[in-house]
Amino acid sequence: MGIGRRTAAEPRGDDDVRVERVELMLVSVPCKEPFHISSGPVTEREVVLVRVFSEGLYGLGEMPTFSEPIYSHDATLPSLMALERWFVPAILGRELDSPVDVGAALSGYRGFPFAKAGLETAVWDLAARRQGVSLARLLGGERDRVAAGVSIGLQESISGLLSRVEEALARGYQRVKLKIRPGFDVEPVTAVRQAFAGVPLMVDANSAYTLGDLPVLRALDELGLTMIEQPLGYDDLVDHARLQACLRTPVCLDESLHTPADLRKAVALGSCRIANVKYARMGGLGPSLEIHALARASGIPVWCGSMLELGVGQAVNLALASLPGFTLPGDLAPSDRYTVDDVIDPPIEMASDGTFAVPDGPGIGVELDPRRLGRYLVRRIVLTPQQRVLIPVVHGS
Repeated sequence: MGIGRRTAAEPRGDDDVRVERVELMLVSVPCKEPFHISSGPVTEREVVLVRVFSEGLYGLGEMPTFSEPIYSHDATLPSLMALERWFVPAILGRELDSPVDVGAALSGYRGFPFAKAGLETAVWDLAARRQGVSLARLLGGERDRVAAGVSIGLQESISGLLSRVEEALARGYQRVKLKIRPGFDVEPVTAVRQAFAGVPLMVDANSAYTLGDLPVLRALDELGLTMIEQPLGYDDLVDHARLQACLRTPVCLDESLHTPADLRKAVALGSCRIANVKYARMGGLGPSLEIHALARASGIPVWCGSMLELGVGQAVNLALASLPGFTLPGDLAPSDRYTVDDVIDPPIEMASDGTFAVPDGPGIGVELDPRRLGRYLVRRIVLTPQQRVLIPVVHGS
């Protein structure tokens, strides 16, 4: 599947794809325990898996929304509706010359980047499977192993936090990220820094602070952190630039970077020195590649963030993290990290040195496990150019 665009007057090429059928599978897998960020807890991974069919092959994607809009405007059920009513019909029956054609087909619709990403990544997987190459290779990845950091949610006590950090380091993670919020910030982070002096350490506020909290952020600046992630508003660039000018620690933007244009503006303003790349927040792998290229040209290190994805999304993350500009350990996770189970085969596993093998099989390198999928499936919708079918769910099938 090429990267060029075919005009209507040109004949259909061997690599062009006509989307024949799309399956949307809403699944809900309980978390092992609530994962707390500053805006609320995550108790289950309610995501939509997308399967795109063409000429006897299919590709898999994941829309890793949260059940409620606690991270961004996106939430699972509204995003599923967007997929079903607008986004899937926009590509059904169409011939696609490239996965980036999905973004072009959906460009008239505003918002819902997670939904767009779930559909677009499935087409990327399909493209890689058609060519018999890994997704990482199709994207331009250069590494066969990538380093992982761990994200530790808000804890009830400092002693509990120290125990979690110790467990993560014993497992091999190469970098530790601590979730913080007002009232649980300087003291616990100082305790972790003192207990684990040489460990690469960062904090993530998920937009919990304002410039009025500058004394707290300056205190964190004294702790030798790798970065402070998204301390201010989720849609802000200007105040982050003012903050970065006051700190030695690099500010990393996450929620504020929705598009490549946002990163261009952030670089011009001086809003950050590091960028978090999440394919779902960007609306897919096409925009993620644009941001990766812009960051490299601007001298901005990037790393792969996580939305606590299930295995399909984590496989996409591993492929993305293999690109040359991803120079910092990402929030990559094995299948047993956040949830009681996964829905893929083989499971994603981390080596004792805190690295993951980048899947080298065709596409994303994993498949859905029918037994596990049946256990957690909530709704299954099949869409063709002619009809929409809601498939009854039989649990445990």
